[in-house]
Amino acid sequence: MCDLNTDNPFSDMPVIFSYTRAQAIEDGVLIDLTEWAKETGFRYPLACTTAVWNDYVAPNEDLRLLGQSERGRAHDLLWMLLCAVRRGSGDRIDFETLFLQSPHRRITARFKAVCGPGDDGQPVITIMLPNED
Repeated sequence: MCDLNTDNPFSDMPVIFSYTRAQAIEDGVLIDLTEWAKETGFRYPLACTTAVWNDYVAPNEDLRLLGQSERGRAHDLLWMLLCAVRRGSGDRIDFETLFLQSPHRRITARFKAVCGPGDDGQPVITIMLPNED
């Protein structure tokens, strides 16, 4: 059993590896949506995973011919998150967004958004698929 009243036993241990949010954005693991999120009403930096971006935000060529764009699809995602945030509370919000997946097929996709500390401890939001961490 761990005694919660003692110091962290790992506090004097060296950090073997760290991977910052800034590095994840630079590497393309996360896609920075902060500027678009500000336009939607968010105050914190916001990013989504590449799975969210590739599977839902970035339209295929057939959808582009119908006028679909990353900006418009990201707006839909961010707007639905903002609506869910206004209804919910806590550091995790589950929400859904309707996406056109082909000219004749719409789907309701499920997401989760987690608010946690960024690289400098400031609040940041990450949108991901329900099975992602």
